[in-house]
Amino acid sequence: MPTPDTDSATAIDTPTDWWRARRDALLDLARTGTPRYVYSGATLREQARKLNATGVLDRLLYAVKANAHPGILDVFYREGLGFECVSPAEVERVLGLFPGLARDRVLFTPNFVPREEYEWAFGQGVRVTVDNLYPLEAWADTFRGQDIFVRLDPGQGRGHHDHVRTAGKHSKFGIDLGDLGRLADAVAASGARVTGLHAHVGSGVDDPEAWADTAETLVAATASFPDVRILDIGGGLPVPSASGEASFDLAHAAELLRGVRQRHPEFELWAEPGRYLVAESGVLLCRVTQTKEKAGVRYIGLDSGMNSLVRPAMYGARHPIVNLSRLDAPPAGPHEVVGMICESGDAFGHDVELPESHEGDVIAVGTVGAYGASMASRYNLREPARETLL
Repeated sequence: MPTPDTDSATAIDTPTDWWRARRDALLDLARTGTPRYVYSGATLREQARKLNATGVLDRLLYAVKANAHPGILDVFYREGLGFECVSPAEVERVLGLFPGLARDRVLFTPNFVPREEYEWAFGQGVRVTVDNLYPLEAWADTFRGQDIFVRLDPGQGRGHHDHVRTAGKHSKFGIDLGDLGRLADAVAASGARVTGLHAHVGSGVDDPEAWADTAETLVAATASFPDVRILDIGGGLPVPSASGEASFDLAHAAELLRGVRQRHPEFELWAEPGRYLVAESGVLLCRVTQTKEKAGVRYIGLDSGMNSLVRPAMYGARHPIVNLSRLDAPPAGPHEVVGMICESGDAFGHDVELPESHEGDVIAVGTVGAYGASMASRYNLREPARETLL
C-alpha cells in the first residue's frame, strides 16, 4: 500500500493497537489453541460509526467478501449498514442471518458469472449490478423490466498492488466509458432501467481526492441514463499497515464528497468499503514453533502460514507483527517471520524487529480482519486459523 514513510508519519491513535489493552485476554485465548483469528467488536463498531459520522453518504454497504464471519455481519447489521455481495452464497448468508433486512439494502455485484446467477438474484429481490455489455446484449430477456446498477470503469485503477487495482484497460471489471453509447443502446433494447451507476477503482487508495473524482465521473455518465438516482463510489479506503502510522485523511475525503453533493443534490451517494471497516479489528495469534539463523538471517517460524493469511505472499502486504508474550522486551534485530507451508513465499513479514523469541511464544499479526480468513485455504492439507469475535 502506498503509505507515508513511517519515520515521518504523524503518530496518532488508531484502532490498530486495540490488542494492547486486551493482551491478557488474547494470551488466554492462545492457550486454548492457535492459530486463531481474533476480532474486536468494539473496533468494528468504531469504524462503521466513523464513516457514518461524516454525513456525506446516503448508504453505507459492507463488502462481505472482506470477512463473512456471522458475528461481524451482525455488528454491521445492527449499525444500519447494507451489504455488497459478489456471490449467491454471500447473498444467502446475509438474508439467512437477517430475514428482516430490506432486500434493497443488498447489492449483488457479480463478475463474469453465468446467466443463472442474475436470474436468481432478481428472484431474491436484491439490487443487481451489471459490469459487462455481454449479459445485456446476449441475455436481454433476463433484464427486461428490471432496475439495475451498471459498473463503469473510470479508466485508471488505483491501489497498493497491481492485483487490487480494479479499473483500467487491464482490469476485468467494469464497462469502458468509451462504450457508453453502446451500453445505452443495450439497456434500451433489453427493456432494463439503470437506476444506479457504480465504480470501484481499487483497494488501499490513499489519495483523498479519488472518491470525489469517481463521483464526478459517474455524474458525467448520467447524461446517458436519465433514471439514475444513485452513485456508488465503491470502497478501497486504506488502513495503516504499521503501528503509529498516519491514518487516511477521511475528513478531507468527506469534505470533497460534500462538495459533490452540493453540486449534484439530485443523486444519492453510496459507498461499499470492506477492508477499512474490518482490517484493524483483527489479529492472528500464532505460536513460535522453531527459530533459525542461516548466513546471518534470523528466522522465526509460526504454527500457521499462507493457508491462514495469504496477503503478504499474494499482494506483498505489510502487517504489524509483535511478540505478545514478550511485548515489553527490547528488539533483538530484524527477523524473517515465516510459516510452515511448503512455499518459499510463505512469510508473514520481512525484516521485522522482534525481541529474542522462543518456542511457544505467542506472536500477533495485526490488521488481518480483512481478506485473512476469507481467503484462507487448506493448502498442504493444513487447517487454517479458527476465528473468535470478542
